[in-house]
Amino acid sequence: MHSLSFSIFEEYSTSPYYEQVSAMRSKLFVPGSRPEFFAKALASDADALSFDLEDAVAEEKKALARDLLSQLLRSTATRSTTKTLIVRVNGLDTGHCQADLAAVVVPGLHLINLPKPESIEDVRRAAALIEQAERNNGFTDEDAKVQLLLNIESPKALRCAAELASAHPRVAGLQLGLGDLFEPAGIHRDNTVAITSGMFAVRMAAAEANVYAYDTVFANIGDAEGFRAEAEISRQMGFLGKSCIHPSQIALANDVFRPSDKEIAHALRVMAAAAQAHADGVGAYVVDGKMIDAPFVRRARATVEIAERLGLISA
Repeated sequence: MHSLSFSIFEEYSTSPYYEQVSAMRSKLFVPGSRPEFFAKALASDADALSFDLEDAVAEEKKALARDLLSQLLRSTATRSTTKTLIVRVNGLDTGHCQADLAAVVVPGLHLINLPKPESIEDVRRAAALIEQAERNNGFTDEDAKVQLLLNIESPKALRCAAELASAHPRVAGLQLGLGDLFEPAGIHRDNTVAITSGMFAVRMAAAEANVYAYDTVFANIGDAEGFRAEAEISRQMGFLGKSCIHPSQIALANDVFRPSDKEIAHALRVMAAAAQAHADGVGAYVVDGKMIDAPFVRRARATVEIAERLGLISA
């Protein structure tokens, strides 16, 4: 069925979530000051790499890390990769952000991960600096613009997350940061109620702004079941994928955010029914005993596209 043109389903694809839904099941953080990890990260099964200039880099090594990443992002190693490439820069008020952006915003970079934005002005300022860096670093009309992934990691940012996400067209998604959000408030990182509340708030803000939501890290590297359980919650809430701080977490994230065979089969049946309903002029119909209308078709299309991109079914 899915060899049928998707043109009749264009009305069901109105959100970046459905356009980028398979891009980042797993996102591995890589310290920008540790070049010995770069090749291993590029060879890993992570869908995305987030090279870090912020928390993972000591103050005295910021400039070195910036130079190392600048060299890497201009190299053939990154030009030939199919991974999503991200750099987490230092915050706007650290004295490092502008230099970070000037060094790493080069053709082929996909996202800048901006820590600790708290106002519309912060987002617009970062976007302006990215635009300036693109002009200075030889971007052409054929080069994709670098987008923003905003960290939601303070009470204020959580409260105005939808406003932050809507502040500029370069914003592609919101990323939850529970460590910075919870620790100053004395909230335990393993408090399930707090975790799910934070996830839900960020997911709804992302939905309001029509961008995707991305999950936080899980710091206990030895607790694979804990990682999986938290990833399952975020997937059920519609998050795009989960951050990883160790290579051992990549396979877990990829597995959790992979659509199951049952989900794929159901999605294909929904798509077939939607095509028939379109031909018959029917607005709502039943598939597998469930009433189906436009929102369910959007989700089914996303599932089918994930499965195609992962090679689980043919296009």
